[in-house]
Amino acid sequence: MSQRVQRSQGAHRNQALPTPDLLDLAAALVAIPSESRSEAAIADAVEAALRLCTWLAVDRIGDNVVARTSLGRSKRLMLAGHLDTVPAAGNEVPVVDDGVLRGLGAADMKGGLAVFLHAAGAIPEPTVDVTWCFYACEEIAQQFSGLGRLWDECPDLLQADAAILGEPTGGLVEAGCQGTLRITITMGGSRAHTARPFMGRNAIHRLAPVLQAVHEYQGRRPVLDGCEYAEQLQVVHVEGGVAGNVVPDRASVTINHRFAPDRKSDEAVEAIRDLLSPWLEEDDSWVVTDVQPGAPPGLDHSLLAALVEASGTPPRAKVGWTDVASFWAHGVPAANFGPGDPLLAHTPGEFVGRDELEHAAAVLASLLTAS
Repeated sequence: MSQRVQRSQGAHRNQALPTPDLLDLAAALVAIPSESRSEAAIADAVEAALRLCTWLAVDRIGDNVVARTSLGRSKRLMLAGHLDTVPAAGNEVPVVDDGVLRGLGAADMKGGLAVFLHAAGAIPEPTVDVTWCFYACEEIAQQFSGLGRLWDECPDLLQADAAILGEPTGGLVEAGCQGTLRITITMGGSRAHTARPFMGRNAIHRLAPVLQAVHEYQGRRPVLDGCEYAEQLQVVHVEGGVAGNVVPDRASVTINHRFAPDRKSDEAVEAIRDLLSPWLEEDDSWVVTDVQPGAPPGLDHSLLAALVEASGTPPRAKVGWTDVASFWAHGVPAANFGPGDPLLAHTPGEFVGRDELEHAAAVLASLLTAS
């Protein structure tokens, strides 16, 4: 059973809280280890900070923290970010130098979390009702997702007209997201001695035209709401072999496909099947091991259009997968927006600058206080 802990909205006039320097706040969050499935400490810190905001109703479900205003506004905006990081790569200790924070999760996405906490404390009476959602286990398999747990156990906490995911985007809006799927193809052969290979059939050699087809793949580039999505196809795992003197009778290849959000998951699967079917035989196996649909841009929603305007930069497509798709699946249009270079995510040298944090905070403040 999940436990929900809530504080009612304060009775006195809402007053903004003093907020620390954004770079210092981000560094403090980086200093709290929060590898996936070990987010309790950072969830404690986020919960404690949000409970200082007496105008927020705060719920803690596992290591997920949700805080909401109840001001009777006509629209509600969700701002959501994940608490977890990938495993450390010698970058556990935050280092601040000349306005730049380096360390695990600095870009993905403790910089974004710092901006969210700053806004939650600095804007007690936004012009839209706001839900702040800080959730666990985004960086690992969906079965562990804290956001998925919230949808399953208390979907009422996640109801909103639109959502913003605080993923690193370089301070511009990355619209929607592409879908992702993984397919494992296993091909058969027959064993023989490598001195007499003509007596058998090499299953690994049978993979060659499949690998070549993937190598030569030219993905679609559909444009949706002015954003171009570039589809990708990559081999991510190959397995086979029996012994150093045996022609192998079995080999497999796993392929990852990133597909544009104008396609449904089954359409994307069939497109790859059509591409590779000339080399598949009746006894070969084809298994879809994972599939997550994408999400369209949704920029026609007034709140997301206002986010683009406030950012001052044209939007671009999110070519990866994010939990924007999770919100879209529940009828909530969403976009990605946050500080930090997305190309630095999951790299040992990731960093975020004070200017990036301040820009993201200013954009959100403009959005949340617009009349």
